[in-house]
Amino acid sequence: MMTLQEINKTYNRIIGLLDAKELKEAFEQTQSLIAGIRDYSFMDQLNELQDTYKYMLRYRLEGAKDPMEDQIYHNVIASTYQLADQVRNKALIVESPLTYYSYRRSLRKQPIPSYTQLHKELQEMAAYQSEAGDTVVGVSRKIEAATEQLFNKLWTADPLSTEEVVDLRALLRDKNLPFEVACQVISALLLALQTSFDIAKLSLLFDAAELDHEEIRCRALICILLTLSFYRERTAVYPEIDRRLAALADFIPDFTSLLRQITLRFILARETEKINQKLQNEILPQLLKNNPILNQKIQAEEISPELFSEGMNPEWEAYLSSQQTEKQMEAFAEMQREGADMMHSSFVHLKHYPFFREVGNWFLPFSMSHSAIQAILDGADKATTLLNLLTQNRNICNSDKYSLYLSMTDIPKQLRQMMSQKMGDEMIGLIKKSTSNLQSPQKQRELIIGQYVQDLYRFFKLYPSHLDFEDVFTYPLDFHNLTLLKPYMADKETLSTIGEYYLRKNYFADALTVFNQLSEIDEENGELFQKKGYCKQMMGQTEEALQTYLRADLTHTDSKWLNRRIASCYRNLKQPEKALIYYRRLEAKQPNDMNLQINIGHCYLELRNFSEALKYFFKVDYLDNQSTKAWRPIAWCSFLIGKYDQARNYYRKILANKPTTQDYLNAGHTEWALQQLKQAVSYYKEAVRCEQGHFDTFLEAFRQDIPDLMQAGIEEKEIPLMLDQVRYVSSD
Repeated sequence: MMTLQEINKTYNRIIGLLDAKELKEAFEQTQSLIAGIRDYSFMDQLNELQDTYKYMLRYRLEGAKDPMEDQIYHNVIASTYQLADQVRNKALIVESPLTYYSYRRSLRKQPIPSYTQLHKELQEMAAYQSEAGDTVVGVSRKIEAATEQLFNKLWTADPLSTEEVVDLRALLRDKNLPFEVACQVISALLLALQTSFDIAKLSLLFDAAELDHEEIRCRALICILLTLSFYRERTAVYPEIDRRLAALADFIPDFTSLLRQITLRFILARETEKINQKLQNEILPQLLKNNPILNQKIQAEEISPELFSEGMNPEWEAYLSSQQTEKQMEAFAEMQREGADMMHSSFVHLKHYPFFREVGNWFLPFSMSHSAIQAILDGADKATTLLNLLTQNRNICNSDKYSLYLSMTDIPKQLRQMMSQKMGDEMIGLIKKSTSNLQSPQKQRELIIGQYVQDLYRFFKLYPSHLDFEDVFTYPLDFHNLTLLKPYMADKETLSTIGEYYLRKNYFADALTVFNQLSEIDEENGELFQKKGYCKQMMGQTEEALQTYLRADLTHTDSKWLNRRIASCYRNLKQPEKALIYYRRLEAKQPNDMNLQINIGHCYLELRNFSEALKYFFKVDYLDNQSTKAWRPIAWCSFLIGKYDQARNYYRKILANKPTTQDYLNAGHTEWALQQLKQAVSYYKEAVRCEQGHFDTFLEAFRQDIPDLMQAGIEEKEIPLMLDQVRYVSSD
């Protein structure tokens, strides 16, 4: 009998073989899986699939043209995928500890109403609630319980029958039900499809995307894209998906724009962990460092992004004025304006409430009439008013809004009343003003997409048993690269927008893929070749970057940026003579650019034309005598051409200004060349000290300079004697 690990390993091998269209091997592995779980009830189905495939191959071998061949082939592949799913699930249902299978086992122990029965129950309660009022807590709880039952039933359902699809389609289209019901159906379908593919469930997502409700439509489309991405190979054998996408494109006027918005939002979701790290490792420590009082009064884990928003305590503002902190705060504000998930770290510790033990509650649209909220509200105090306003903040997703209210249960009622008394009307008015701005339909849609993506992110990262689920955010989610979606996302505007976004977020490999696609559309776009070259260079592909830059140079010869990039590539490839050609182009237009002069000097230094290099380094030193950037190359060039006194003068200035190991090493070389052996040993000792006493590290750097020492007149036999002397003094 196979272990759970062996079952999953064999299943994954089958899926990989089917993705690669290696059917014979897939059949053999499926047979092994069936034998491994000792359930031979699937063998007839497997044999039938193999026979069909063999007949198709034989027919093809005989040279006969079968107009149904493609359909038969796709059906065999699709059916084999389904069979592998069924065999695996049959084995895991009994013993797997994963949340999905635990839910299945517990649900099967009690009578489960049909989808029609649940629909009817929801209809009756929704009608009663409509007549009696939204705040009837008892009715709300019944609707929530029925919706939760519907969610769990659908999430753990076997492949849907035709009758079940009809029932669920009717439920989705029932406008008399709260829209939250359809939203929960959509999320349940997503989780169900994650466990095993079912074309009927995917079809229901398409049905939901065609409904005339913006939130339902956006959520459904997001789940469609995630499913297509998750099963990017398998979905190719279902031609009906192509037809449904085409119908959806006809139904939604700005379909491509909507796909683009969703894609950009998932790219932005990648930034969440970076933002968390930046908050914890840079911004918060800097705030606490700048403000010793704040450091004493507030622990880092208690600071939330609200600290940085408008309305900050005036007592803190004086401590936020340092240049470094200001830059960080500006970057923080810019990320907020862009719609980045700035709140994730603030709500990580507010997901422990019983409310979040139910899987479905992580996806609920926020509603003030939810019984969990009504149980907390006990009057129109200012604290409650403030919470009501905060939940209108577009930067807070549905899941976090529930967290805000549920966190009130941790605060004693007496303390809440005290907070209310101290809470000024000005603060409430300020927040009200910031949340009352009317949003355009476009912005509203962006808001819906952003919040649902964040809700998904919370679930896959923070749900107590989140490791039991395939984290969709670990996948590329490059929807524009899916074959099925290319007809709708291959236009120049969409690819340009996505490519630029990748580039701005430093996802160079992804950006390059998009720019390559754009190159097929616009072959003569020199700017596009510049961007491609930049991506390659940032990925460490210097030779490839250079060739791409040179292609761009055919049409953008005068580009200063491009000339600098080409020159830097030649330098990295150890071709300074070619780099000089491009630096000289720039020098003709910017004769006093110090960075340019430094780079030209380094090219001459690499060519060992030390006299010419010195001219440029001295020019930099003259143009900006407050800068130290030319001191090191001047000192080293002076040493190399035998101007040891000049080199000594510069090294003395360098050693007085935050010297490095190399500075002490080079200063020691200079003193040795001047036959000042004691001073040379002293500098070498300091170089060893800079390496925390690791003589071997010092020795590695020293040996690289031996040819230059010998050129300076140091005899080879003196070198080991000097090194031993340094060993002695360094060990004292």
